[in-house]
Amino acid sequence: MVVRGLPAGLSLGLALGGAAGCGGGEDRCGPGGAPDSGLIASGGGLSLTYGQLRGSPNRDCPSPGAPSSLISLTLDGVQTDAGSTGLITLCIGRPDLLAGQPLPLGAEPSTDVHVVDLNGTAGGCMLTVDRGSPPSGTASSSGLCGNGSDAAGFALTIDATVALTRTCGSTGDTVPVTLRARVAVAGP
Repeated sequence: MVVRGLPAGLSLGLALGGAAGCGGGEDRCGPGGAPDSGLIASGGGLSLTYGQLRGSPNRDCPSPGAPSSLISLTLDGVQTDAGSTGLITLCIGRPDLLAGQPLPLGAEPSTDVHVVDLNGTAGGCMLTVDRGSPPSGTASSSGLCGNGSDAAGFALTIDATVALTRTCGSTGDTVPVTLRARVAVAGP
């Protein structure tokens, strides 16, 4: 690619530099048609849907060994089921790596994608992430640019297992659920 008026080497460098910010094999930034909602936690008779995720570089979960200039990325979303009030919060310690490969999803500090909070309501019961059973799975992205700080946002794909504590009145139990989908994450 040659940009008129620029030497071939400089125009090639500009073209490669522009593409280097995006990961996941995409040549553009943004969610690429991923839906705004549809991250589903299901199992044990439960089905909770989350969406409206927004990313924010916050330094909330810096990853050991990461470059000192790298800012971790916090993702916040809401339960989108009618009449529900749940929240989801994830923290990505290495957004630079998420742009190019699936990362393990689990509990802090052992993984680069942490489930900070996952709670919700269903059938008159309250659900919260069970801290005694660490989540497991993977997270990946497409269209992620600027380590998640690009206003275009990106698409996040999660395939994980999470244990939820279900409290219905005075009784409680633990319910393992799968957390899966490809959803849009709005930029900061």
